[in-house]
Amino acid sequence: MKINLLSAFLVLISIFSFGQGKKYVIKSPDSKIEVRVSTGAQTSYSVYFGGKELVAPSLISMKFDNGIEAGINAVVSKAEKTEGKNTIIPVVREKHATIDDHYNQIILFCKGNYNIVFRAYNDGVAYRFATTFKNPVKVISENANFEFPNDNKIYFPKEGNLYSSQERRYIYTDLSSVKNQFCVTPALVESANGPKILISEADLYDYPGMFLEGSANTSYGLHGKFAPSPSETEQTSDRDVRIKKHADFLAQTTGTRQYPWRVMVVAEKDGQLVESDLIYKLSKPLQIQDPSWVKPGKAAWDWWNAWNVYGVDFKSGINTETYKYYVDFASKYGLEYLVLDAGWYDANDLMKVVPSLDMEELISYANKKNVGLFLWTSWKALDDKMTEALDQFQKWGIKGIKIDYMQRDDQWMVNYYLRVAQEAAKRHLLVDFHGAYKPTGLRRAYPNVLSHEGVLGLENDKWCNDANPEQALILPFTRNVVGPMDYTPGAMRNATKDNFRSIHSAPMSLGTRCQQLAMYVVYMCPFQMLSDSPSNYYREPECMEFLKEVPAVWDDTKVLDGKISDYIIVARKSGDRWFLGAMTDWTERDLELNFDFLGEGDYTIDMWKDGVNANTHASDFKKVSLTVNKDSRLKIHLASGGGMAAIIHNK
Repeated sequence: MKINLLSAFLVLISIFSFGQGKKYVIKSPDSKIEVRVSTGAQTSYSVYFGGKELVAPSLISMKFDNGIEAGINAVVSKAEKTEGKNTIIPVVREKHATIDDHYNQIILFCKGNYNIVFRAYNDGVAYRFATTFKNPVKVISENANFEFPNDNKIYFPKEGNLYSSQERRYIYTDLSSVKNQFCVTPALVESANGPKILISEADLYDYPGMFLEGSANTSYGLHGKFAPSPSETEQTSDRDVRIKKHADFLAQTTGTRQYPWRVMVVAEKDGQLVESDLIYKLSKPLQIQDPSWVKPGKAAWDWWNAWNVYGVDFKSGINTETYKYYVDFASKYGLEYLVLDAGWYDANDLMKVVPSLDMEELISYANKKNVGLFLWTSWKALDDKMTEALDQFQKWGIKGIKIDYMQRDDQWMVNYYLRVAQEAAKRHLLVDFHGAYKPTGLRRAYPNVLSHEGVLGLENDKWCNDANPEQALILPFTRNVVGPMDYTPGAMRNATKDNFRSIHSAPMSLGTRCQQLAMYVVYMCPFQMLSDSPSNYYREPECMEFLKEVPAVWDDTKVLDGKISDYIIVARKSGDRWFLGAMTDWTERDLELNFDFLGEGDYTIDMWKDGVNANTHASDFKKVSLTVNKDSRLKIHLASGGGMAAIIHNK
């Protein structure tokens, strides 16, 4: 929903001679960020912060099969500058109940029926191309560059293949070291001049997603890399469709349209990255007439814990009895949903439930317990029978679908995401995209899309040690900035670096118990999983006091302190309560909590903190309750790989 307070007006634009072309300047509303655009033989932009160059002149263009090369030999017929001032009220409150959408914009209308749009926000910069061609076109190539004046450091989620689930470790390295290597987005550049710059994209429709590649021809640059349109595919399993041959173009699309925003989130302080809503602000507004049925929430989940329940009188597995046990657990602790992951249907036929599971009996049982069901499916199985399957899910009363293994973001697959969102919305079904590319704003238009994976999440602890506290402290400042992150926290078996083992059927987490609890506050996701076995949770009633109460959506978000890859303290508000989450990497730390965000009066803080032996026994924790007010300062100690979770409520 949007309260439309748009105030757009034409103002005098400063246009200067610049070689054979012209130069245009816009600034952010607070005047800290300045974008300089030059046109002529080639179009480029640069970004300044406080008068210092952050992004050096960077060439941009698009080539179409109708002979137009937008941005090359550009002749600007009109330049229009406006100010946008909106208040966005998101259907799903990811970080804030209201979002201030304030920017300055310039549109360069160019000969050849195209324009280039630049926006400057207080928290970043974005640009996009738009065309008004009469006929459909093929996009042959796009030149999206991000040049830097120095050999800055970069958090580089290195990729090796365009066929990818985009679950990559962030490597901290130099820009000069990534030449001819590419990564998924978002990627984060540490500017030598101060602010950090997170590069990603928004409003991605009918077009391939953007990777970033180290430029071979420039000193310290990155350029967009895009999957060509697939021309020949081969199905290699029930869930994998490989690209055998690519076409010689990126997209075949309508002639009149806007292309995705190329986005740079700019942050003086690391915590400002976490608080940013820039991707959401740049995305297409709500497309569902009445989204009142969209209900975010938490979910019990079966796959990570391998259906491994115990202390029961039935054989655990993919069967009716086991899932009733999960339903009972979800109901007891007020979890809105239960996810039935892989195995509930015949791998060869989505419409055929396995004999061990009575779906209608389970749904009836879950309804009585007020627990909604999500059903997992591979994307290909759903695509083969989308209408039939979604109609059946609606008839059953299923609340949502979890779709997996897409592992591509070429034009066809990007369109598949939109088709799923639309068809699911028609039937009041929620969506969780797994095996997916990062969020690019689809959820604003279709808020039934609650989450994306596209992250090196907790599931990796089942087979390797990549999902560790070092990576966990990078994600809030990178991947989670652009949208919900299906990390799936909640492990009750916790391990130090030395005693961790990968056990597929009885997995554990790297880091402490309290770091797992803190993730429910630090990591933004309106569809949060409780990944461990209900049997393990029943053994931890004090932890369940927190997991029962922590919500999945937020009215406000404040980063109290934080440094990427090292530590973070986040405060999020829900109703009249604040929730705190603190996390550290493998370095144990003493941090100070500042409560100046509180109102007048005294409050009670219930805190789950690392126990005195958490450095050797990662599951060790202690719950304490204290009185605090807005003038309070509280020292907390985080163990190696540790954390702290808290609830603050009126006394």
